[in-house]
Amino acid sequence: MSTLLYRLGRSSFRRRRYFAFAWVVLLAACAFAAVSAPAAEDDGFTIPGTESQKAFDLLDERFPGGNSEGADARVVFAAPDGQKVTARDHRLAVTEVVDAIAAGPQVEEVPSPFSPETVSKDGTTAYTTITYGASSDDLTDASREALLDAAQKGRDAGLTVEVGGSTVDAGPELGGITELIGIGVAAIVLFITFRTMVAAGLPLVTALIGLGAGLCLIFAAGVATTTITLALMLGLAVGIDYALFIVSRYRTERAEGHSAEEATGRAMGTAGSAVVFAGATVVIALAGLSVAGVPLLTDMGLAAAGTVVVAVLVALTLLPALLGFFPRAVLPRADRRATRQRAADAKEPAGSRWARFVVRRPLAVLLLSVAGLGVISVPALDLSTPVRFRVLSCWLSLSGYGRDI
Repeated sequence: MSTLLYRLGRSSFRRRRYFAFAWVVLLAACAFAAVSAPAAEDDGFTIPGTESQKAFDLLDERFPGGNSEGADARVVFAAPDGQKVTARDHRLAVTEVVDAIAAGPQVEEVPSPFSPETVSKDGTTAYTTITYGASSDDLTDASREALLDAAQKGRDAGLTVEVGGSTVDAGPELGGITELIGIGVAAIVLFITFRTMVAAGLPLVTALIGLGAGLCLIFAAGVATTTITLALMLGLAVGIDYALFIVSRYRTERAEGHSAEEATGRAMGTAGSAVVFAGATVVIALAGLSVAGVPLLTDMGLAAAGTVVVAVLVALTLLPALLGFFPRAVLPRADRRATRQRAADAKEPAGSRWARFVVRRPLAVLLLSVAGLGVISVPALDLSTPVRFRVLSCWLSLSGYGRDI
């Protein structure tokens, strides 16, 4: 493997224009395939054979409107302590809230909250499910504001009114802002580490190229867009990480006096081997998600695995070619005139000293690491079911759904 990667690295360095052009063509072909592919259908999240899925299927059977393609909202009304929501004054207040919701934009259906199925046994709680004619992504701010304003009217009348569902649970769409922030932070860290813009930029450029190609292939394969989150995160992370291995090793080889082409080959034969091993491990782990038998997890795992494969290929073929275009620019300014003797006299890096310490005392380090993991795991012993979930379960039991499920 090392010999093969050594030859591949030198070949990519010498024929850098051909390798770079090949990747431009491949990226364009992937983009064309993604644009030409039909939009994938989102089948939703299902866990076949589980009790929770049976419960959802039962709810869908009993209340088909509650699992429609449109957005939904659940409004729960609770009377003050010692009173019933079915009392005349409270019934009028609830009716006003329901009427205000029904008059809102995009509302398709608002069932009465006073049917026998939607009132608790003690008469203190009632609820209704609002169905909208648009999906949660297409719901306007005016529709959400109308719903919340109507709920506030019920609170002003003395009732406890809580709103849930996809209408209000859908958080703000960040639209890739988090990824951009991550890229910016990575650029700063890489620049501080490498002290040169080119060395810091190469891992980012190759990671973005690999991520773009991987996502285009996912879209071309017709995978639902809801499954690309994991591929997006891992594709960007491993793309930067794998390129970082090779660039760092290249700089070390150059500091030891090797030519640019020889340093590229050596970096590929050493760090490149680690990239192949690490990538194969990640791909196997992601493909293993299919063992769970959950369609969504299977799609997410395979999509992310494909993106990691592309990231590995980019690191092994495109990155050496880019090193050929910038053989000296990736080196620190002070090291561009470095000689073999100066490298030998240089102080040993802190990372090397730490590695030597771990090798000399493996048992002590192992025991200390296990003890540290135990300490940080102590808070997990106090984890409990969230209070809101317990309240919801209690309410479902009072309203009679616990027996049906």
